Amino acid sequence: MRMSKMFGKTLRNDPAEAELASHRLMMRAGMIYQASAGVYSYMPLALRSLRKIEQIIREEMDAAGGQEVQMSALQPLEFWVESGRSAAMGSELFRLHDRRDRPLVLAPTHEELLTYMVKANVHSYRDLPLIVYQIQTKFRDEPRPRGGLIRVREFDMKDAYSFDVDQDGLDVSYDAMAQAYRNIFSRCGLDTIEVEADSGAIGGKDSTEFILVADAGEDTVVICQTGHYAANAEKAVFAKPQQDAEPLLPVEEAHTPGIKTIEELCEYLEAPASKTLKAVFYMTGGELVFVVIRGDLEVNEVKLSNVLGGAPDLRLATHEEVAAHGLTAGSASPIGVEGIRIVADDSIDMGSNFLAGANRPDYHFRNTNHHRDFEADIVDDIALAQPGDACAKCGMKLIMRRGIEVGHIFKLGTRYSDVLQAQYPDENGEPHLILMGCYGIGVGRLLGAAIEQNHDERGMVLPSTIAPYDVSLVALNMQNDSVAESAQALYDELRAAGIEVLFDDRNESAGVKFNDADLIGLPVRLVVSTRNIREGVVEAKARASDDAETVAARDVIDKVRAMLAS
Repeated sequence: MRMSKMFGKTLRNDPAEAELASHRLMMRAGMIYQASAGVYSYMPLALRSLRKIEQIIREEMDAAGGQEVQMSALQPLEFWVESGRSAAMGSELFRLHDRRDRPLVLAPTHEELLTYMVKANVHSYRDLPLIVYQIQTKFRDEPRPRGGLIRVREFDMKDAYSFDVDQDGLDVSYDAMAQAYRNIFSRCGLDTIEVEADSGAIGGKDSTEFILVADAGEDTVVICQTGHYAANAEKAVFAKPQQDAEPLLPVEEAHTPGIKTIEELCEYLEAPASKTLKAVFYMTGGELVFVVIRGDLEVNEVKLSNVLGGAPDLRLATHEEVAAHGLTAGSASPIGVEGIRIVADDSIDMGSNFLAGANRPDYHFRNTNHHRDFEADIVDDIALAQPGDACAKCGMKLIMRRGIEVGHIFKLGTRYSDVLQAQYPDENGEPHLILMGCYGIGVGRLLGAAIEQNHDERGMVLPSTIAPYDVSLVALNMQNDSVAESAQALYDELRAAGIEVLFDDRNESAGVKFNDADLIGLPVRLVVSTRNIREGVVEAKARASDDAETVAARDVIDKVRAMLAS
C-alpha cells in the first residue's frame, strides 16, 4: 500500500479527547474514526490488524474443536426475559421495537439464542460435546465509554460456547478453551495473567479473566507476592486477621458525644478498628439491607450483591432512607433491629467484645457479640481485599495492579439450559440438562490493549503478528528519479516475496516520514535514499530498536525475514 493513496491521515498533535495511550496513538495514526461516544469506525490500518487477530483466534478455536457460526445480532426481547437477563443487564441492553411494535434487543452476547439453537439440533448424547463460536459485532449501552477501543458501546467480539453431557466434560472443554486463549494471547504478543473473576450478569459458577497488566486498565487485580494466587478485586479473598479468644463480657453503654465514624470512635475510646463493628446500609429492590462488617474492613459490593442472590440495582442508602426505618447512621448496630435483613461479613465471628452503635445518637455499646446480642440473616465473605492483606493460600502479602481484561471464560453449568430447557437424552432415553461454558475475547479491545502494552514516546511498537503491515518502506526525496525507481523496485520485490509493505511515497520531509513510521509502529523500517543507492545498500531498523544498520540491496529480503522472525 502506498501512503499517498491510503485512506486515513496521520495527525501531528494529540487529540484532546484521548485519555489512554492506545486511544491517542490510534487517533493520531488515522486508525479509527469516532462517530459518537463509544462508537468507532475502523480505518484500513486498524482493520488489517483486527483481521490478523481474528485469523489467529479462528486458528486456535478450530484447533480446539470449535465450529464457526454467525448468529443474529437482532433478537426478540422474550429470549432475555425468559433467561432473566433482561433485568440483570438493565440499561446496558439496547432495546428497540420493530414496525409491528414487537420488542427486540441488540445482543451484547449470545447465550440465549445459541441455547435455543442447540436445543433444536442436539437430539442425543452422541451429538455432544460441542463447541461453537462466532466473531461478530456486539452492542452494550455502556454508561461511561472510554479509552478508544478499551470500553465501547459497539464492538467486535469472539464468543464461544461449549455444550457437554456432564461436569467432567465441561471441565475438559473449559481447560481446552483456557489453553486456546493462552495460545491466542501469546501469538498476539501479549503478556497476560490469569485471575479468578466474578461471573457478573453472565452467570455460572467459575470464571477466569485474562488480564493484561497496564496502568491504564479499569480492572484492579489482587496478586500474591509469590504468584500463588491472583484474582480480580471483585472476587478476591484474603486471610482476615483472627483475634485472640476472650471471655464474653457484658454489654455496656458508652457515651460518645458527636462520634459518627469508626475513626472517631477508635480515637475517642482508644480501641483498634478491628475491635469495632461497622454498619453500612444499602438499598436493593426497594428494600433496606443492614450490612455489618468489622471496622478494619471495607464492603465489597460485588460480593454483597452475589450473597443477596444478584442485585444489579444495589446502592448505598440515603440518610433519609435509613432514618425512615428508625435508624441513625453513625450510631447504628444490629442489636434489637427487627424487620430488616441483616447481612454480615464473616469477620464478625473472628473476634469478640466489639464496639458497636447503640442505636441512639451519641452512644455506643461495648462488648457486642454475634449470636449472643444479635443474629445476622446471612453471614458470608463480603469484604474487599486491600494491599498488604495476607494471601489466603500462603499468608504472604497481596499487592494490587491495574489491568485490562482481554478475555473471560465461564463455567455456566446449567444456568441457561435449565431455564430454557435445553436437554439431551442419554443412552436409555432419559433427559438430562446440557452443561454449558462460554468464552469471550473482545477483538478491538485486544488491539487497544496490545498498544497499551507496546508503545513508547514516539508511537506504537506493534507485535509483528498483528501489525497491519510488516515493513515501513521510507523513500527520502521521491522527486529524485533514482530514489523513486529504487524504492519502487524494492517495494515490488518485497511484495513478491510475500512481505506486506506500507510504502511512504509521499512528497514529505524526512522528519515527517520518520515520525509517521515510528507513530504507526510497524516491526521493520527500510530507508531508500540517494546516499544508500550510491553505496548499494538499504538502511534497516527494527521499530523496537534504537539502532539502524545498512544491508546490501541483494540481502534485504533475507534480512527482513530474519528481523520479523526475531
